[in-house]
Amino acid sequence: MKRLLSPLLVTAFALAHPPVAFAFAQPTSRNQLCSGNSRISSSGQCFTSSPSSPPWTSLDATTASAASVAAATIIRGGASVAAASSTATGTPIGAGSLWLVRSLFLRCLAFVYGVAFLVALHQNKALIGDRGITPARNVLDAAYDRGKLKRRRREDWLHQRQNYTSLGDKDEMNTFWYRLRNMKTYRKVEDKIESSNVFCNMREVLWDRCDRMDRPLLTLLYLAKDRSNIDPWLDGIAKAGIAMAAFVFFTGAANVPILFGLWLCQRSIMSVGGTWYGFGWEPQLAELGFHAMFMVPLLSLNPIPTSTPVPLLVVWTIRWYLFRIMIGAGLIKIKSGDRKWKDLTAMDGFYETQPVPNPFSKYFHSSPKWFHKFEVLTNHFVELVAPWLIIIPGLPRAWRIGGGLIQIVFQGVLISSGNLSFLNWLTAVPSICCLDDAFLLRLYYPFMTATEATAAYSQAVSPAVGQAVPVARKIISVVFTALIAKLSMPVVRNLLARRQIMNGSFDRYRLVNTYGAFGTVSDVREELIIESATNLAGPWKEYTFKVKPGPLTRRPPWISPYHFRLDWLMWIACVCGGIERSPWLLNLLKKLLEQDEGVMGLLESDPWASNDETTELKVQSANSEEDSTSRDPRDFADNDGTVKSTPSKVPKYIRIERYRYQFNFDKTAVDGNDRALYWKRERVGRYFPRQGVV
Repeated sequence: MKRLLSPLLVTAFALAHPPVAFAFAQPTSRNQLCSGNSRISSSGQCFTSSPSSPPWTSLDATTASAASVAAATIIRGGASVAAASSTATGTPIGAGSLWLVRSLFLRCLAFVYGVAFLVALHQNKALIGDRGITPARNVLDAAYDRGKLKRRRREDWLHQRQNYTSLGDKDEMNTFWYRLRNMKTYRKVEDKIESSNVFCNMREVLWDRCDRMDRPLLTLLYLAKDRSNIDPWLDGIAKAGIAMAAFVFFTGAANVPILFGLWLCQRSIMSVGGTWYGFGWEPQLAELGFHAMFMVPLLSLNPIPTSTPVPLLVVWTIRWYLFRIMIGAGLIKIKSGDRKWKDLTAMDGFYETQPVPNPFSKYFHSSPKWFHKFEVLTNHFVELVAPWLIIIPGLPRAWRIGGGLIQIVFQGVLISSGNLSFLNWLTAVPSICCLDDAFLLRLYYPFMTATEATAAYSQAVSPAVGQAVPVARKIISVVFTALIAKLSMPVVRNLLARRQIMNGSFDRYRLVNTYGAFGTVSDVREELIIESATNLAGPWKEYTFKVKPGPLTRRPPWISPYHFRLDWLMWIACVCGGIERSPWLLNLLKKLLEQDEGVMGLLESDPWASNDETTELKVQSANSEEDSTSRDPRDFADNDGTVKSTPSKVPKYIRIERYRYQFNFDKTAVDGNDRALYWKRERVGRYFPRQGVV
């Protein structure tokens, strides 16, 4: 089922269910094409029976000037699109407005959230669950210990400072702050707050409990009373995230509680995910979700909440977020020292050596040299030049839209050439904020003529006429923008530094981060192949993973935006060097020898299963006699009584071999069963153990 999550199906579903199907009522009569009290005359003109002006006269400046002209041309056959949607100055209706943009942005963000939580639901128990490869309870226990230690030290200091007549260094502190801290009233209030159990408990949970890098560990798993039984919590968080994401995706509406819930659920898993959640797109999703909370109404679930216009300052922070991602990715390639990005040969081997190829990667790889050089030049343009089109204020509308479309098309090409998880899908989402309602009009009203679409849009946004943005919302937007600006300072310094950090955080809550990808490209593809045996003399059997290259005849599947975390980590372990840099591999080998059911579920098949892929064994009758030393077949039965993988033997020895893989272009090359070879490989050497056996 997971492999059905292909981009083609997702795109087809989105087009088959346009946002208008859920968000807006379609005009069903001629009169409904005019707003408010307006009606259509016999000549096709909109008129109103009241002396007041038409509702659209107070719309956004870029929308109001064109609305009356559009309404006047409705129902007149043969009116051109330009005449229907433009004013005398040529400004289309919806230019600069962001009502539809916000709805589409929320749907796309919800889709990425949904995929992330689906991955968590299917894989987290085997990865970080109670019996997982690296249990999350170890992370929680360590955070608890750090929190208690910090709290105890703070209580000791609170007791000791009672003996001090003054606090702080007068020469180093600000004079006003020094005098304030040493006022008797201030010290009394401060001591009372510091000694309050409620305050101390909140500070311990939100600040003192931290990871190994001293970053606060925000997670709902603190609510689990028994940390040795967190599997239900992992499933519950993932299911709650899927439910909220599905609601936003299908309705195009969201409010602060829903987006905060999505952000908190994702952070809860990311915080305890350890190595499995160390990919750059995890904090990237969390950061974008944090931005989105300031873009929506507090409580309203209207797809077009006319009482809450889209805050323009927040839109600019999202564009800044996209700018940092693309510029960071471009600069890291220039600064990495990898000559292939400078001599334009990086793409010669990228498609073959990328983490998880897809069915089209082989064809991209076989492109001529001149095309690969063109790809590198295009990459440099998209990542180093085009981002300026979305961030420089005052540029023409067409330039900004063009900058956003360049990023969307670029991410689409990357999606078609490899299985890079939901990274490219996520990066395309903020690009939507470079568009406007005029550009999205036909997407939201696909079954209408241009004149009908503009009238329907005018009717949908007409309640916003004359409504002022609440002062509180203005203040929140300004404060949020100031916060992003402050947290962006170390990010900018990192981008300008000679030795740039690729994926990192500079604030403790990881609200604003620095990003980058593929600073270096490998020349050859090496794969780690895990083998086990019951006897040192063999036979040694290979473990087949879901998508990682292994069997030479298997063509890579297309799974993006889905993500198999174990397969990715196997590629990273091979690139990083010895097993000492990937200690989780030792736990994986132990689980494989134990034939742990959860971990075996992360693989394509169990090489020690007694049945092959085409044979199914039925559970024996309960009355049949069985060897008392054999394992009960029902332990491996599905709900329908079908045994899928009953182990015939238990392996005793295990090892990891390193192989070099290449695409096979020899059409005559076949295996022993006359099946065409997709890959060819040669043994490089032993990865683990370097000597002896395990």
